[in-house]
Amino acid sequence: MTKAVRVHKHGGPEVLTYEDVEVGAPGAGEVRIRQTVVGLNFIDVYYRTGLYKPPALPFIAGNEAAGVVVAVGPDVTDFHPGDRVAYYANLGGYAEERIVPAAKLVKLPDHISDEQAAVLMLKGMTAFYLLRKTFKVEPGHRVLIHAAAGGVGLLACQWAKALGATVIGTVGSKAKAELALANGCDHVILYRDEDFVARVKQITDGALCDVVYDSVGKTTFPGSLKCLRRRGLFVSFGNASGPVPPFPLAELNAHGSLYATRPKLNDYVATREELLEAADALFSAVLSGKLKVQINHAYALKDVARAHTDLESRATTGAVILRP
Repeated sequence: MTKAVRVHKHGGPEVLTYEDVEVGAPGAGEVRIRQTVVGLNFIDVYYRTGLYKPPALPFIAGNEAAGVVVAVGPDVTDFHPGDRVAYYANLGGYAEERIVPAAKLVKLPDHISDEQAAVLMLKGMTAFYLLRKTFKVEPGHRVLIHAAAGGVGLLACQWAKALGATVIGTVGSKAKAELALANGCDHVILYRDEDFVARVKQITDGALCDVVYDSVGKTTFPGSLKCLRRRGLFVSFGNASGPVPPFPLAELNAHGSLYATRPKLNDYVATREELLEAADALFSAVLSGKLKVQINHAYALKDVARAHTDLESRATTGAVILRP
């Protein structure tokens, strides 16, 4: 038996239940790993509340982690006991040990820590696909990144700056503003105190942005469209304030023939080749110093309910990890 956090019914942080589970031996194409660090993400909240539907109840929450291989299935040749690995996979992450398909795992370079890897597999790969695949940020682009002091936000701001963009971020407090400015933002907007649309117009001298990356959703969506230049791209990749409501396509026309997309990581790492490309790009960016992984909060796995509470109340900055 091993410990894991399961959700038996949808609801608040109190439904996260720390309990014994049976793991078993890995089957064909599978690997059993002992997890050392688990990443905490807003998508975990979506599954807990039922906004995103799990395959069934109960389920083990969590989507990214790092650890050590303890056993492999009979046909697995690329991984061996003792290998340091990390993964992104839908659900199953909040556990001391678990079974993972070998195709979902990546080996860790010597100078990438377990803590860094557990953060990079979902948050880092999200920043990768947003900036290099959904919209390829190039020198001279103007980008707006909402929740700039969050786990994805800090990585995306650093990377966008390294790519030569002018980076504008929105945050909720002066402390978060300082953090964002230290991690790639050229301009920071305190969205609780300022009209972020007016400030974007001021910062860009009316030219507006080439792309807006919006993980907040309902409350920022209307303004995000107004921050885009003609034929700019609105990228909605999260729902921290609730889902973006249905809207008429004519809205995109009204704001300048805009484009809009709602991507997800699974569609950018659907093949083994895509997964390794993303991992290699991330590890290289960290090892070269372009990306610094900000891990500002750590909780014991058994205290995950408190971690969810802090995350939802915007009390956290940067990446948040759980220690089994």
